[in-house]
Amino acid sequence: MEVKESGKLMALGITLGDPAGIGPEIVAKALSKFEKNDDDDDLILFGSKDNFEQILSLIKIQETYLPRNVQFVDVGLARPSVELGKLSKTAGLIALESIRKAVAFALEDKIDALVTAPINKEAIIQAGSKFIDHTAMLQALTKAKEVSTVFETGTLRVLFMTKHVPLREAVSQVTKERVYEAILLAKRNLELLGIENGKIALAALNPHGGDGGILGKEEIEELEPAVKKAATTNSINVSGPYPADSVFHRAANGEFDLVVSLYHDQGHIATKMLDFSGTVSMNLGLPFLRTSVDHGTAFDIAGKGVADETSMIQAIRVAKHYDETYKKNYARVYG
Repeated sequence: MEVKESGKLMALGITLGDPAGIGPEIVAKALSKFEKNDDDDDLILFGSKDNFEQILSLIKIQETYLPRNVQFVDVGLARPSVELGKLSKTAGLIALESIRKAVAFALEDKIDALVTAPINKEAIIQAGSKFIDHTAMLQALTKAKEVSTVFETGTLRVLFMTKHVPLREAVSQVTKERVYEAILLAKRNLELLGIENGKIALAALNPHGGDGGILGKEEIEELEPAVKKAATTNSINVSGPYPADSVFHRAANGEFDLVVSLYHDQGHIATKMLDFSGTVSMNLGLPFLRTSVDHGTAFDIAGKGVADETSMIQAIRVAKHYDETYKKNYARVYG
């Protein structure tokens, strides 16, 4: 994906994530790759300055190698120091405060979009977070009416109807009412990204799409009625349900603009198998665009200099690409 060519400069916020993980490393590596770009957008980092300088030293990147337009918002809390690769309350506190400050900047229009490095769920819970992930936290901090997660990998986009819930619970939430709402949400999400009347596909729940009810009746009783209602009542360009073992491949080949995934792993496996390093996670419905890498903190390799920054580079590029379109359409979609 190419960086937008409008010529308009933007301020991009980047949180460094859990300082004990690979977040600071992949941010540093990613920014060093942008050094020679003719790109003067402001980049504002949120995290522990001491920790970031420690990582720069470990991976042998000098601050002079970073783009000249990088600024740093130090959230403090760096004492006691964080042990790389180890779960800790201190690391969770730094991650939480980084997010809070970045959101405050976004709501004050000091940054246009936000890119986040990975956080650790256990660490932020130890630090007192009421939320288990970025999505829930960002929705609460911004008071957004609805926030969804969409993965983008090349031409494949996936909306997750359910996310961080046990599989048994996710399956119980496959009702025609919830699926219908997910299809409406998919349409709004595509409009936020500048895609009007986009082609939406619904993934099936059961093997072979239920085989006419032999392998499960959810397709007949819940999914098909939701698709029919959305298509006829709301004139949405939606079809399915399609067997999950083929619909993501079809979308990756350009047949659909977005696939509605019914549960977490259904869509994650598809996108990450297609391009693990190039997959970008987006939160849509916030008053600003948030993008992120598609992986976790990887404590086992933290500080070793071997973390792959590709997904962070792509997350930055996607934020730059969609920012202007997203802000323009957000006002129209959410009024």
